[in-house]
Amino acid sequence: MPITILGDEGHSWRKSSYSAGNGECIEVAASFGPWISIRDSKDPEGPVINCSAEAFRSLLDAARSGVLPI
Repeated sequence: MPITILGDEGHSWRKSSYSAGNGECIEVAASFGPWISIRDSKDPEGPVINCSAEAFRSLLDAARSGVLPI
């Protein structure tokens, strides 16, 4: 499923409790339908990336396994 970039649609955003406070964090929100929304916590008015829950799980798995540097 493709990833789309949209504006914020009034989501309820969450940031990980593991956030370091240095500003290098993302926030996520459950979106409408099958989407998970992701944004840069330093730029809350900036673009929002929407992806499927399956794609988001793959992203998390890759980060946890070390495939993606975090």
